[in-house]
Amino acid sequence: MNRRQQLGRWGEEVAARYLREKGYVITARNVRTPYGEIDLIAQDEENTLFVEVKTRASRAFGPPEIAVTPRKQEHMRAAAAHYAQEHGIEHWQIDLIAVEGRPGGRLRVVHFENVVQS
Repeated sequence: MNRRQQLGRWGEEVAARYLREKGYVITARNVRTPYGEIDLIAQDEENTLFVEVKTRASRAFGPPEIAVTPRKQEHMRAAAAHYAQEHGIEHWQIDLIAVEGRPGGRLRVVHFENVVQS
């Protein structure tokens, strides 16, 4: 696993911990669909969250959230809709969690809710 992959995995763990602290249960990770991968699937009492996690070590190339292009948003929507239909999920949304930092260093976590309309 290269450094970029390691940073991405670390960011996903940071995002999962953040969601658990907010009361969500992580029900799946790195789910592959015909339309792309869903990083995290989380559940609370009412909704299922399909979560895209973007991680960057620094802002040298901008904040992590700018990596979610319109094309990426369409893939996120299609992947979530596919999974929701296959699993009978009625109430869902797509969220983005941006993680900036490195293990052991300063950390910035921003949760953008309902970023792609279903």
